[in-house]
Amino acid sequence: MKGCLYQVAFSYFSAMIKKLTLMLLCMFTAVASQAQPDSSHIRVSLLTCGVGDEIWETFGHTGVRIVDSVRHLDVVYNYGTFDGFDKDFEINFMRGKLLYYVSMDSYQGFMQEYVMAQRKVEEQLLLLSGTQKQEVYTFLRENALPQNRNYKYDFFFDNCATRIRDIFPRVLGKDFHFAATVSKDRPLTFRNIINQYFYRKHWERVGVNLLLGKKIDKVMTSEDIMFLPDYLRDGVGGSTVNGTKVSAVATVILQGKATEPAGTNEPIYVMLAVLLLTILGLFYKPLHVLGKVMTVLVMLVTGLLGILMLFMWVGTDHQACQNNLNILWALPTNLIALFVKRKERYASLAIGLIILSLLLHIFKVQELPLLEIWPLLLSLLCIHGMAYKRSSAAA
Repeated sequence: MKGCLYQVAFSYFSAMIKKLTLMLLCMFTAVASQAQPDSSHIRVSLLTCGVGDEIWETFGHTGVRIVDSVRHLDVVYNYGTFDGFDKDFEINFMRGKLLYYVSMDSYQGFMQEYVMAQRKVEEQLLLLSGTQKQEVYTFLRENALPQNRNYKYDFFFDNCATRIRDIFPRVLGKDFHFAATVSKDRPLTFRNIINQYFYRKHWERVGVNLLLGKKIDKVMTSEDIMFLPDYLRDGVGGSTVNGTKVSAVATVILQGKATEPAGTNEPIYVMLAVLLLTILGLFYKPLHVLGKVMTVLVMLVTGLLGILMLFMWVGTDHQACQNNLNILWALPTNLIALFVKRKERYASLAIGLIILSLLLHIFKVQELPLLEIWPLLLSLLCIHGMAYKRSSAAA
């Protein structure tokens, strides 16, 4: 009886082992039949470069690294290249007609700049099939040909990051999806995000805000914000094709220097000094000469600023400088108004337009760098108010 029990138990476990072995064999066979061997010998990765000290380094940079182990190739495709020695470089840059192009540099040559500038560099390995990697590489090579490589640069809408962003859906197809990089609970505009990057460059931040129009006060989508390399990194980092992750976790390959504090906000103190001198000169009779000087200075500066805004709007191809409603308070006609004797009508109109500008800011049609320029706006109100009072009294 005891022997029969052992025999039954042995037979039962033998049958179970056979079934389990058969199941595992079927699973491995299925996986092997679906797997596509990677014979490309290609490694593709995204390089995200940190911010630097120069104005053009404020927002970082992006490149695509290609390593081909068979051809002993290690290169970076860079969409941020331009000819700084072109005789019309300054004019084309100012008018928004500067041509950028995609270039190919050795990995060591690309990295040398960031080593010298002590800028952080991260690398993300792309988890693509051999066919997909070959398609990305082919696209980059064809795009770098002389007849294909040039494009008209636009900081927000067509730059070194957006060009790389657009490669993935084009090459990987409709089943490719970026990760969400903008929270629906915390909407961001283009203006919001560039102000964060300009946290140390206060004069540049104020100047850029004054020259950019209401188009950059649009709430961004996750793809819009990928005009910045950091957000392109995040978007690619969580991207998928048919639910499969496309990218490994970014790793730091070059540690940059520590982040510096914001420092003193110099523009606000300069503007407060302008306001103080304007008020003293206009309302304290012994300093009436100072009042005349400040009136000419403020009207001259705002008039010239208005002319610059108008030129950037209608005289250039910079999309972000169009429809700039700052021109409502920085009136180009302020230059002419200095020489007009009867100023009550002009002063009334100018005061009304300043108030309208503030309302547009409140309702987020176009935001002002109000922290820094409110003293200047108040100075203008005082100047126009005094001009209206004196013209009315003279009448």
